[in-house]
Amino acid sequence: MRNDEEHIEQEEHWVSVSDLMAGLMMVFLLVAIVFMVNAEIERNKIRDVAVLYDKLRTQLYQDLVNEFEPDLQTWGAEINPDLSIRFGRPELIFDKGENDLKDEFEVILSDFFPRYLNIIASEKYREDIAEVRIEGHTSSGWVSRGEDEAYILNMGLSQARTRSTLEFLLQLPAVQAEKAWLKEHMTANGLSSSKPILQTSGEEDSERSRRVEFRLRTDAESRIATILDRYR
Repeated sequence: MRNDEEHIEQEEHWVSVSDLMAGLMMVFLLVAIVFMVNAEIERNKIRDVAVLYDKLRTQLYQDLVNEFEPDLQTWGAEINPDLSIRFGRPELIFDKGENDLKDEFEVILSDFFPRYLNIIASEKYREDIAEVRIEGHTSSGWVSRGEDEAYILNMGLSQARTRSTLEFLLQLPAVQAEKAWLKEHMTANGLSSSKPILQTSGEEDSERSRRVEFRLRTDAESRIATILDRYR
């Protein structure tokens, strides 16, 4: 009789354990389903942001081309689909080894930048612009200097050039109404010789490497990063 009672108790014990395991499996299943649903929602958000960003970039690129295409050859400039505008005729920009803007470049900037600002700070785009970067680039050479020392010297030169460019732009009468917005969004970045322009042979094009670029960064990157941070 005692054995029968013990057997019944063991069966009840295993039944309760199996019920518990089944309940846990259901909980895990529900958690997995919720996770997959949330992941799909976040993937859709990333996709939507990417689509909006692509449309924004395409439209902004086209607006920049429409505005500046007639002037690009005269300025020695080019507009790229990544929203960078490159001024690549060093003889119009700075004297070699110097950071003072040449008169020719001041004339170009006085024409270019107010028109550029009218586009990027318009109601159409201003809320989507995260950063307006002025980038200074040099060639890798420096007479009678080692590679590392040349890189450091060129870093200082490129930084000084972007600061000179920024200082000049901020004092233009045509941009005073947007100066507060510019101070929030515009940065000056000296990159030394870290991003040279190469010839088809793979060798550096020293002349074209000495350049100033304006580059836009939209807030799409930060939106996507915010979504991805939830999974880290």
